[in-house]
Amino acid sequence: MVAVRLRLSPIVGYIVAGIAIGPFTPGFVGDLEIVQALADIGVIFLMFAIGAQISLPDIARVSRVATAGGVIQVLAVIGLGYGLGTAIGLTTIEALFLGAVASNSSSTVLGKVLGERGETETVHGHTALAWSTVQDLGTIVLIVVLSALATSPDTIATELPIAIAKAAGFLVVSLAVGSRVVPAIFEFLASFRSREVFVLGVVALALGTAYAASLFGISVALGAFLAGVVVGESDLSNQVVGEALPFRDLFAGLFFVSVGMLVDPMFIVLNLPAAALILVLIVAIKGGVIALLVRVLGGSERSAILVGVALAQSAEFSFLMARIGVDLGAVGSESFSLMLGAAAMSVVLAAPALSVGHRLVEWRDRTALPEVVAPLEPGGDRRRHAVICGYGRVGRIVAAALERRGFRCMVIETDRKTVEELRAQGVATIRGSALNRIALERADLMHAAVLVIALPDPHTVRLVAEEARRLNSRLPIVARTHRPRERAILHHLGVTEVVVGETELGLEMTRFALRRLGVSQAEAQAIVAGLRHRG
Repeated sequence: MVAVRLRLSPIVGYIVAGIAIGPFTPGFVGDLEIVQALADIGVIFLMFAIGAQISLPDIARVSRVATAGGVIQVLAVIGLGYGLGTAIGLTTIEALFLGAVASNSSSTVLGKVLGERGETETVHGHTALAWSTVQDLGTIVLIVVLSALATSPDTIATELPIAIAKAAGFLVVSLAVGSRVVPAIFEFLASFRSREVFVLGVVALALGTAYAASLFGISVALGAFLAGVVVGESDLSNQVVGEALPFRDLFAGLFFVSVGMLVDPMFIVLNLPAAALILVLIVAIKGGVIALLVRVLGGSERSAILVGVALAQSAEFSFLMARIGVDLGAVGSESFSLMLGAAAMSVVLAAPALSVGHRLVEWRDRTALPEVVAPLEPGGDRRRHAVICGYGRVGRIVAAALERRGFRCMVIETDRKTVEELRAQGVATIRGSALNRIALERADLMHAAVLVIALPDPHTVRLVAEEARRLNSRLPIVARTHRPRERAILHHLGVTEVVVGETELGLEMTRFALRRLGVSQAEAQAIVAGLRHRG
């Protein structure tokens, strides 16, 4: 409750609770054996839910930036983690586990911090979430490899291929058989129209597949993940996930509590320099590596910075990897405490880090010199041109409609490929950020008929509206937002019309429903207009 009230991830609250009832702090000490037994069930449901929410077709369509970048970043951070681990005195296997712990980022934490800022649908939001998915899939491979290294380091040349072959065989059997059998089973269970029967089926699948994986010598976490992936391809996947989530939330909470019970906070305090170095690895170094890769692979500077800071934290998989290391005897309690202390702190810093990233991007956008690709042609009525900030899905529709009607547009856009596309079409374009005063001045706001702010980031929309209003106090401005509470804020900043995405969806669906119920077109439009006026 305290963690949520402080707008932190519940994971932080669970870990602190575990520390409070652990053997390293005074007061009540929980029964670690019982908590860990329940935590094992939590791992199964956690991995099952993650797998069920990963769509194989979506993975196949993941952008090149996220696919290639995610793989390279995981390998690079493991290498850097290994170097740091050996430098601070960890054993070879502990250093490898440190790299694996640092390499992953939490999609849950990521979705939370992006959602709170309304950035889930932005370019950097899509890229970061896809990147996190690639990291999750990479962690599945790491579980197999590191488990083999931890259990048989002297015979790794022969044991690792066997472990990989077992995992691959289980994967093939699970996907081949499961994709045909599992959907049919759940369709059959659904036919009973009994929630209890359906829930039992979900639990049996998750626990049963995890147990089957253990018979192959594979971790139960991998088995549960594959069961989730199979379910994700079923038409009933949403219902299955919905029934599994309460179990995940309850038992996964106990998993994080069990992690906290193994952490020695006094050891972290006495070894703050080492813990701080690991935190730097997770936040600064990993974030920097990701930003560099996004830029090298063709992303804009803005996206590179924001994707880097958004992914500069640790994940559920990070805690799972560390716990597996402890269970296998590969990671000592002191090393575990250092890893978990730094990983938990990175989760706490996730939201502030993204805020810092936005300030950095805003400073860069304000100081970078914009480039006018194609100026407006001289002559004619200069007041009949529109300035459009952002040429994404929304901006394209507006520009196409205006140009079809014969009005001229000046587009302000940061993406190089989009600017090149507009250049080929002969559209007047300024390559730069709408946050930049010079870009707005070159768009000739003093003589524009309207300013269309079609940017998805609500914070950027506010800043652009403020700057535009300073340049032209009478300019009509229309802006988009996804959050109703932004409407009053933007109106206060001088935006003439604010379009709330979800509200407009509801209004159009209302209009359609009224027409089907026999209401005349004029009356339906009047009702919708009244609803829109009342917000």
